[in-house]
Amino acid sequence: MQAGNYFALSILTLAISQSAYATDDMLQEVQVTSTTIDDRFDSKRGEASNVGNISGQQVDDAHGKNIIDVLEAIPGVTAELQSGDSVKIMLRGVEAQRYMGEKPGVAIVIDGVPVNERNGRVNIDLDNIDSIKVIKGGASYLFGEDALSGAVIITTKRGAKMVGVTASVEKGSFNYNKNLARVGFAQGNWLGHVQTSTAYADDFCDQCNYYRHYLNGKLQYLIDETSDLSFGFEQAARNKDSHGTVTGVTNAAIDPQSFGGGKDYARMYDVNLGKLNLNYNKELGVDSNLMIAVYQYTDHTAYKSNPSGTLRTATGAPLNGTAAASNMALFKDVYANSIDGNQVQQGLKSEWRKGGEVVGLMAGLDLRTDTDRSRTTTLVTYSASGAPISVPTAATTAGGVSADNTTSTNTKGLYGELKWQASTPLTLTLNTRYDEIKAGYLSFLPPAPGKIAGGDKTFRVWSERLGGNYMLSPKHEVYSNLSTGFRVPTATQLYGSTITPTGAVLSNPNLTPERAFNQEIGLRSKGELLGIELDTDVAIYQIDRKNFILNTGGQYQTTPALAGIEQYQNIGGVRNRGAEVAIKTDAKQTWSGDIAYTYLNAVFTRNDSYWMAMGPRGTPLPSKLYNNTGNIVPRSPKHKINLSSRYRATEAWSFTAEVNAQSGIFADEVNVVWVGGRSVANLATNYEIKSSGGNKISLFARVDNIFNRFYYTTIRGGSDSNGDGVYNANDPSITVNGGRVWTAGLTVKF
Repeated sequence: MQAGNYFALSILTLAISQSAYATDDMLQEVQVTSTTIDDRFDSKRGEASNVGNISGQQVDDAHGKNIIDVLEAIPGVTAELQSGDSVKIMLRGVEAQRYMGEKPGVAIVIDGVPVNERNGRVNIDLDNIDSIKVIKGGASYLFGEDALSGAVIITTKRGAKMVGVTASVEKGSFNYNKNLARVGFAQGNWLGHVQTSTAYADDFCDQCNYYRHYLNGKLQYLIDETSDLSFGFEQAARNKDSHGTVTGVTNAAIDPQSFGGGKDYARMYDVNLGKLNLNYNKELGVDSNLMIAVYQYTDHTAYKSNPSGTLRTATGAPLNGTAAASNMALFKDVYANSIDGNQVQQGLKSEWRKGGEVVGLMAGLDLRTDTDRSRTTTLVTYSASGAPISVPTAATTAGGVSADNTTSTNTKGLYGELKWQASTPLTLTLNTRYDEIKAGYLSFLPPAPGKIAGGDKTFRVWSERLGGNYMLSPKHEVYSNLSTGFRVPTATQLYGSTITPTGAVLSNPNLTPERAFNQEIGLRSKGELLGIELDTDVAIYQIDRKNFILNTGGQYQTTPALAGIEQYQNIGGVRNRGAEVAIKTDAKQTWSGDIAYTYLNAVFTRNDSYWMAMGPRGTPLPSKLYNNTGNIVPRSPKHKINLSSRYRATEAWSFTAEVNAQSGIFADEVNVVWVGGRSVANLATNYEIKSSGGNKISLFARVDNIFNRFYYTTIRGGSDSNGDGVYNANDPSITVNGGRVWTAGLTVKF
């Protein structure tokens, strides 16, 4: 915090010194471009934070299968792909150690709608993106809860450019097929389009097949020259089976497609997503405007989980008389539980902004309710792993209900921004936000003795950003900021086994919100090198995460009886330090290229109570206590680089080569299993024919991992999975990359 005080003092001193030279003739008009509703303000000029922008045209030209293929071009972005295009987006290494259903520490906003799926991941229709804006550093000053490391703001397609009829077809490796059709119109003051697409594939691994269908569109009404109203909708139906994991590096080498061995903990996902939003925009004058948005986001997800335990007959005897230790192989594909979750998120946002010669202002209101009804039903009679052979409980008998509850979050937020041009070169920015968040739950099962059926707690949190931007010249500017992010405890963390009667985690209603403190300084510049125009952005940063909520039983484990209680507490800390370099050239030139480089050093500043389960499953699990303080955060490569080069052979024909490389990582918090670095090369070509009447035919071909490199898409270590009493490289859960894959397609627009 002392460094932060020095930073704030230096900013104020510079402001005072520069304001002495300010005159009305020198000052330019100040405009506030920050928004949580509509990313129509994409200028970086005067911005105090590191920001990355990607246009919809760049997304279309990439022809990626998931948003990772697009976001690789922005330094500091990491993402975890499960299968298909289910992605968890992370920024600057925050939340790299979590891999279940936790929130990503990044606010994901589409057309003003905060998109929070139940599994912590996000599914985005790449064919409906008009722009992507990535804000890095603590961003709760705008977006509130969970913006620990920044925000990804996506605006969907709209406007007159969507007029006409478009059809496309794509095919690729592993029986990948995709079809799209879009119809757009413009009539008087009305603009709109409707789009539908379907994609499916078998994918590389066994049981990794997936299917998705999107129906989306937007209708706009231009009320007058100063105001418009737009209605957007999206309905997504998605089915996917497994992640295709194997246990340990030996199995990854001999069975990369996961045909043998046990399957994933959760499988057979059936996901239905819905998004509705109505936005009103009014220009109140030359330098001010008002935006209002109302929205609803729904997520109905069903899946099966828990392929562990000992199956039983109706009388409670082991199935087929087999013993617990040898019974696992008989039911590796039998899942004990069915989970059905229904999340409904509704909200209203309003923002008013006004520019001026010296000061720009923005004020916002954010009201939101989020309810999540979840029900777990037992599919087969079983006894939990490690439990003695006895008659199963009601919760582990086929047809029983082990959990049935609703968790809720009600948010009231007020936020604002003041941008002050202290002098011609210096612009100062102050943001603040106040959130009142009420988190609660209600169980529909009879409470166990000593338990309660419901509860709630209210959190009141302030978030801030203090930043400055100094124009060294018309093409060079220095920016810097202090910003904060926060996350409130979840109902599960607050109330533990009170919500899940079969769980062992005690409640802890005294939890406080996690906080992230971001310090950042950077340089933006435009210049030339050997006659090539360069757009450069360099930033260094530090994010300190305080009051990190951890389970005293460790990550996804259970504390041994002799070790004391198992409970979520504010006992963790992480520090992420790094540097980012983005260099872009003009893509319209014959030759062009981009560089996105990330240096990241992420370590645990406190993680001294970490229990790892050891020994064979089906017996009482012994555990080993680790102190991970000072360890490197798993799955956070120290070096990561994306290099891309484009050659425009003719006006219609272009080629792109790309290399993604990263250094090695640890697979676990205990820093035992090390995975070496990798480099992957991709090639793509686009060919486009346009007629004088506006008709267009586009063809593309893309080959990913052209040299067929063998590497792991994900690797996660958390226990002695093979039960040999030793934790080593044959214990982590691994997803192997599918190797060289190709995609080709044709699009016709008229």
